[in-house]
Amino acid sequence: MLGGVQLEQTESQSADDAASGTLEPAVAPGVLDQQALAVERELVARAVAGDRTAVGEVVLLLQDPIYRLALRMVWRPADAEDAMQEILLRVVENLDTWRGEARLLTWAYRVGVNHLLNLRRKTPQETAQLSLDQFGEGLKDGLAEQDYRGPEGTLLTHEVRLNCSQAMLQCLARDERVAFVLADVFELSSAEAAWITETTPAAFRKRLERAKKRLGNFLTKTCGLADPEAFCKCSRRVDKALQLGRVDPRRPAFAAHPVTPGGRSVEAAEQQMVRLHDAAAVIGAHPDYAAPQARMDAIAGILGSGRFPLLD
Repeated sequence: MLGGVQLEQTESQSADDAASGTLEPAVAPGVLDQQALAVERELVARAVAGDRTAVGEVVLLLQDPIYRLALRMVWRPADAEDAMQEILLRVVENLDTWRGEARLLTWAYRVGVNHLLNLRRKTPQETAQLSLDQFGEGLKDGLAEQDYRGPEGTLLTHEVRLNCSQAMLQCLARDERVAFVLADVFELSSAEAAWITETTPAAFRKRLERAKKRLGNFLTKTCGLADPEAFCKCSRRVDKALQLGRVDPRRPAFAAHPVTPGGRSVEAAEQQMVRLHDAAAVIGAHPDYAAPQARMDAIAGILGSGRFPLLD
């Protein structure tokens, strides 16, 4: 509980920036939505003034989107929880610096992206410097000749797909990964995403183009969901994933993950992917994951610990 409110559920200048010409900050979109912005300004003003209920409302507004951003960038839910916690605490600590130049969530994404791009902790793919080609070769190892027909076949096939699409993202450089996530998964405009990543729209589009080309080429020659002629089928990777411990049949990390109330389920995400049938859909068609309640309770405890001057 926080003030009676239960919490529910950069990198250095790149060659892209230099090549894009002007390095003026991108204009933050969304500011024309004056009514919504006015509501957010009033909420933040109350939070900055020490209103614990308002702080709880800010966290509640941001927690699930920030968790989903972190999850896409760091792959594993436990690591995403850690990153989300740090990002949300930074947001609260710096609420008084938000000037309404962008919507509150857009600004929080900017705080989050800065943190995620500079994380010292690396994913296994980053540590191994695994390329998409190497990742694809690994998918050939242990590919069954027939679809998995063991217990919970549908659930485990979903889990393999969700886990694999998360893992392949980690084979991109972080700046390309975040570009793809913001534009093709979260469907933000290039102007908004450029503001979040503190670059120009032209530089952002170059990064996005590289990421989409690499992922598109990889999926077309590898993934049976993107191209029925490709060799890899999720249902034929289940046995190997179980053998390697990449999928836990008792506690699937993604297919059984709680979702935001009213949000997209695993089944709905699967239907969207089948309907769109392209690279972006294969990677983007995930449920609307909710921030785990136990971690949100822990964050509420930290916010109430006296560490934050605005809550004293």
